[in-house]
Parts: sequence; structure tokens; C-alpha cells
Amino acid sequence: MPIEFSERLKALPPYLFKELDRIRDEVKARGVDVIDLGVGDPDRPTPALVIEALQKAAADPANHQYPVYSGMNSFLEVVARWYQRRHGVPLDPKTEVCSLIGSKEGLAQFPLAFLNPGDVTLAPEPAYPVYRSGTLFAGGTTYSMPLLEKNGFLPDYRAIPDEVLKKAKILWVNYPNNPTGAAASLDFYRELVSFARERNLIVASDAAYSEVTWADRPHPSVLEVPGAKEVAIEFHSLSKTYNMTGWRIGWAAGSPTLIKGLGLVKSNVDSGVFQAVQWAAMAALEGPQDSVKAMGQLYQARREIVVKGLEAAGLWVFPTQYTFYVWVKVPQGLKSADFVSRLLNEAGVVLTPGNGFGPSGEGWARLALVQEAPRLREAMDRIGQLKF
Repeated sequence: MPIEFSERLKALPPYLFKELDRIRDEVKARGVDVIDLGVGDPDRPTPALVIEALQKAAADPANHQYPVYSGMNSFLEVVARWYQRRHGVPLDPKTEVCSLIGSKEGLAQFPLAFLNPGDVTLAPEPAYPVYRSGTLFAGGTTYSMPLLEKNGFLPDYRAIPDEVLKKAKILWVNYPNNPTGAAASLDFYRELVSFARERNLIVASDAAYSEVTWADRPHPSVLEVPGAKEVAIEFHSLSKTYNMTGWRIGWAAGSPTLIKGLGLVKSNVDSGVFQAVQWAAMAALEGPQDSVKAMGQLYQARREIVVKGLEAAGLWVFPTQYTFYVWVKVPQGLKSADFVSRLLNEAGVVLTPGNGFGPSGEGWARLALVQEAPRLREAMDRIGQLKF
């Protein structure tokens, strides 16, 4: 009898970025010089002070044993201080913060703590695929909240039918947004928290890109809203802020009940973050933030190159001061996949089709600013030679 995957695994669509890697490698194998602007993986190295902190901590035998499941007290306290400095939000590090093996792990595990089979999560789309896959693995179903240009790519959650809301447990939001780059205001979060309390919903906020910006003010946190800690949990990552995607460390903060539930799941499926990596993360969060500001300015400069090139090619770009993504409208008459396919096969440039993030992404494509300026200029020159 052949071995078969579970029904849940069969229900998963192909993971978008794995599929992109496969197609890119096929084109490379034909000898094409490919400029990859598809996956959002920073190209600059991790700051030296973070690497030095890891080296020192890795040499200490005290860090070689199993870590504490929820995170070292020192790390949790550093995160709490970061929230106080950055957002004016006081947190109890013992009950309102939990370490994560990267925010993706926390996003995927969280539904296991609060969903029962048949429960519904409300998820934006287009969106990072993990909100849906985590829901699926927990036995729940996802109801989509379309993010539309006319709404500034903010969800119209009050348009959700009442029969759906009665079954809903979790409402996902992600700002600054991947893939669109859209931002949310504190007023948006105030209304969201009020709605969640009114409908007995959990707000799960993915804030992984909050520090990738050249804006004058920090992007607000949902936890700044009075009463938010009764209904909300926020997921953060050091991956994009400090160019630490491979290090796998982040955190969740917010409601003590939500943190406790996530921690109970984690204690049964993983053994926490390597302590040396936690020490490195503390150095990143508590050290000089010059590198964070510099990366924001670098992405701003790169974005200017790309926007200028795309507009010269007759393409429209959604304006933003956040994330290292460019959300570009596909030429009229083309599907997202057709547009991206033409760029890859005729120009050797990799973008991500917007519909890969969900049906509402049709008509758009995402470009990641993860190449140096000369390569971005070359990519724009190649695109400019195509006729749409």
C-alpha cells in the first residue's frame, strides 16, 4: 500500500517561494544572467556587533545546553525595554513576551493554541501564506479579507458577514504590509481593537517590517492602543531589521493569555532559541541603531532607482515609505503570472506574481529591493526594453 500524505498536507498549495526558486533555477540552467528580485531576503550582512556578540556567547559553555522554552529572562527584558522605548508600551517580560525561532514559526504555531476544528480565521489577501497554512494545520478554515487599492490595502473587516464572524476566532493583520508595502495608522488599530472586543476576536498582528522604513516616525504598534493587551498579540522578527534572516529569532508580545497559549504549544514542539543567538539579538536591540537607519536610507535610494525605471517603462507603483518591497501594477491586458513570466524569460528578471499571495493580488507583482544599485539599474534597463 503506498504511503500518502495527510489530507491537510494535500490541501496546501505549493509554497510560493519554493516554486519561484525552482523556476529561477530552470532559467539559470539555460545560461541566462538572472537578476533575482523575487524573495525578500536582505543582501547586506548582519551588523558586526551582532556577529561579535554571537561569537562571544557561542564560546561560553553556559549557552550549550537546552535553552528556556519561552526565552532567557535577559532577552525578554530587552524586548520589553525595546517596546517601552519604541512605542511607549509597558510589558511584563515574564508574562507578556515570548521568544520565537523567527516570527514565521510563531505565526504558524499560534492557531494551534486557540483554534478548534471548524473555527474560522480572518486573513488578509494578498498576504504572507503562513496565516492560511497555520490555520489549516490547526483544523480551521480561512475567510479572506481582500486588500484593495481603493482602500489603501487595508481590510474592510466590517463587511464580513455575521455568520462568518460567529465562527471566527482570530483576525490577522500585517502592517507594514507584505506584499503591498501599505501602512496602518494608530486610528486603524484603535478601530480594530474596538471591533475585536465587540466580536470576541483575537487580533494577531504581524509587524515584521515595522523597522524597515525611511519615514520620520515609527510605524505604530497595535499594542499602543489602550486595552489592546486584552485581545492582541504582536509578532516581531529581527530578520529584516538587522539582516538576520538565517539566524531565526523573533518574539511575540501582548496578551498574557495569548502568550501563555503560544508558549504551551511551543514547549511541546520545540526547545527554544539557542542562547547564543538570544545574546546576539540582545546586542542588536540594545546597541546603536545606526545600521537600521542606514538600511532604511539604502532601501529608499534603491526604491528611487526602481520606481524611476518602472515608471519610465509605463508601469505604476504603489507609494510607500515602508518595507523593501515595490508593489507594481501589471500592464492592462496581462495577468500577473504572464507579466512575471515575460520578465523572467525575456529580461532575466525575477519578480513575484501578486496572485501568488492570493486572488486579490491579481494584476500586481512584487519586487524586492535586495540587489545593489548597479544590478537594479540593469534590471530596470532590461525591463524598459520590453514592449507592453
